Amino acid sequence: MTEQAWPWPAGTATGIGSLPGTDIAEAQRVVLGELPGLPHLPELPARGPGADLIGRTGGLLVELPVELYAARWRIAPRPGRDLRRARDLMERDLDQLAEQAEGYAGPVKVQAAGPFTLAASVELPIGGRLLRDPGAVRDLTGSLAEGLRGHVAAVSRRLPGAAVLLQLDEPSLPAVLTGRVPTESGFGTHRPVEPEVARTLLRAVIDAAGVPTVVHCCAPDVPLELIRIAGAVGVALDLGLLTELDPLGEALDAGFGLLAGAAPALPPAAGRAPTSAQVADRVRTLWDRLGFPRRRLAEQVVVTPACGLAGATPAYARAVLAACRDAGRRLVEE
Repeated sequence: MTEQAWPWPAGTATGIGSLPGTDIAEAQRVVLGELPGLPHLPELPARGPGADLIGRTGGLLVELPVELYAARWRIAPRPGRDLRRARDLMERDLDQLAEQAEGYAGPVKVQAAGPFTLAASVELPIGGRLLRDPGAVRDLTGSLAEGLRGHVAAVSRRLPGAAVLLQLDEPSLPAVLTGRVPTESGFGTHRPVEPEVARTLLRAVIDAAGVPTVVHCCAPDVPLELIRIAGAVGVALDLGLLTELDPLGEALDAGFGLLAGAAPALPPAAGRAPTSAQVADRVRTLWDRLGFPRRRLAEQVVVTPACGLAGATPAYARAVLAACRDAGRRLVEE
């Protein structure tokens, strides 16, 4: 296994992104309190348009304004009210982060939609997803790359002692690569994007951000090798969706980091959050099945919920984050 240092402390945990509620100050207090080793900038989609993943990332685009039309985000002819709202929410969140995390020195994670999930979600002015137009996808990628460069710089200015870790959310990437994204009519699908094109565009975004980047994909068949070759330092995935262990083992053996989604994002039937021992055991079992030495587990793996927690109750979300934090500490103690 490759010897290297990962951009997070050993035995740490983090959140995927979203949390329930509409109070950003409270959400950031929860994150900073429960995830001291690798806090993240929380997303609160319950605040409405512009706070969702696509609208939030759309607000970061450079010279490519977006707007809401029939409850869907699309490219707009000029900046308008929807774009201002998305940008105002982000500014408010960053200001609150600077206030609550003043003096923080360590890694901090921010999230944004990746270029292919964005292209599969945002529509052209004439209708239809951007994904149908390769030229539009390239333009979107360039705009996103420049926007994320500025976003990382904005976070660094507010937290000068922190080291930014970027998470690109790409739940649509497997469907984009295999031609499973439906057209607007629902009767067809968009042509698959060639893996080489996907690697090139994903790398352009990662290189432009200029900070260590992980790709989050809460879908089956995560294209691990493509993500690794594109320049990501790790992948975030739901352990419950893993069907093939060999590709993950090969990536980890090559030095890839893993944000292991080991705790359910929604309460199980019993309604209780898993214990830290249960979460740690799930990560440990996977590691042992892959055949890697335990001494590297706590360094290479970050414990996370399986996905965002926007659909959970505030009490469950806090309990899951605490269980992930303590599970990470358990893995260090072995």
